[in-house]
Amino acid sequence: MTRSSDDPSPQSLSPQHPRPPRRRPGGRSASVRRRVLDATVAQLVEHGFDALSIDAVAERSGVHRTTVYRRWRDVGGLLADVLHAATRDDWRPPDTGSLEGDLVALNRELYTALTADPPITTALIAASFRSPHAADALTAFWTDRYARCAVIVTRAMDRGEIPARTDPHRLLVAATAPLYFEVVLRRTPAPRRLADWSARQAAVAAQAGAFVR
Repeated sequence: MTRSSDDPSPQSLSPQHPRPPRRRPGGRSASVRRRVLDATVAQLVEHGFDALSIDAVAERSGVHRTTVYRRWRDVGGLLADVLHAATRDDWRPPDTGSLEGDLVALNRELYTALTADPPITTALIAASFRSPHAADALTAFWTDRYARCAVIVTRAMDRGEIPARTDPHRLLVAATAPLYFEVVLRRTPAPRRLADWSARQAAVAAQAGAFVR
């Protein structure tokens, strides 16, 4: 079943549908931004990067072309703002009480995001290879998300599950990278159990001290 543009999207280590910050509604300006970013994502997902333009987004959003151009300048600016919006949410990683449980829960969220219909996440990642602005914004998004997820590793160290000085980034990348590789790079119909398997393997490796600095 597809998700409409008004439905909330799952948040995880992948960018999803942008939502302006609730703490600063911004009135008409926020409404315009929401319509433009929604139109940007919809145009990208339905027609691809080559069909993404200021004119197409303006027509689809109902916002005047001059307004879109003045605020976002070009396609790169639109995509970058979509990704910037995704970093300004209140998402936090799961807390199940164990390292393995946290990593499995995180990977299940990631798997859902990467295999969603419409394929918002994979479309944004693909677009980042075509736009330097989007590439920079995607890097910033992942930096933000992995920093938020570091608490998973910190909690595990505090519980004595894994050695002190375990590197959070290396552990989190080891847990999540197989999903990106199979779904995004190889574009294979990876089974859902891959999310659980890669999370558990990373947890076992962490317990053995594989990610100690």
